[in-house]
Amino acid sequence: MTQATGNFTKRVGDYEIDVRGKGRQFKSDFLEKFSSCHGLVPLFLYSPIVILCLVLAVVSYALSFPAIAGLTLGGVFFWTFFEYWMHREVFHWRGIEKVHYFLHGIHHMYPNDEGRQVMPPGASLVVAIPMWFLFQALFGTAHALPFYAGFVGGYVWYDTTHFWTHVGKAKSRYGKYLKKHHMLHHFKSHHHGFGVSTPIWDWVFRTMPERDTNT
Repeated sequence: MTQATGNFTKRVGDYEIDVRGKGRQFKSDFLEKFSSCHGLVPLFLYSPIVILCLVLAVVSYALSFPAIAGLTLGGVFFWTFFEYWMHREVFHWRGIEKVHYFLHGIHHMYPNDEGRQVMPPGASLVVAIPMWFLFQALFGTAHALPFYAGFVGGYVWYDTTHFWTHVGKAKSRYGKYLKKHHMLHHFKSHHHGFGVSTPIWDWVFRTMPERDTNT
């Protein structure tokens, strides 16, 4: 349900949205500086990790090209599901409202706050580091390297895509489709459209947003 409440605000479901406002997570100005970042930070922070993992897979473990390609694609595919699951089950978990606001609610309330379009490094590393050790335990170091490269590469694509769907202007047909898909999640129903880098899992789990809207 969408309801206009002012020139720059509207209510969508449980969120009072301020399209020009900026959110705040900490009372401390020092801590607040680390709670946001530019949308290209994940690209520059994690791309070298992706490259390093692939280089090590070749140089240190002599994995074949088909093995590296298959494991990397597997990591990307796993990321798309992980992204959907995190967004739907963790970011939109409303059990403790303060936790929800801190993790994701702030983004829904202030969707155009450019400093909160991607996860700051302190938050993303909390996920990235344990996932490496998980993959290493499951696959062994040699095979974990390209799988992790795909997983992290998927994350970079996700956060970069999320950044430009909010602040950029899509030109390609698919770019416009992804932007529309995500904007429907924000401005029509936050119970649909959980995929950002791809809508595939929304289709699988029947959470595709209705697209017959001018929102």
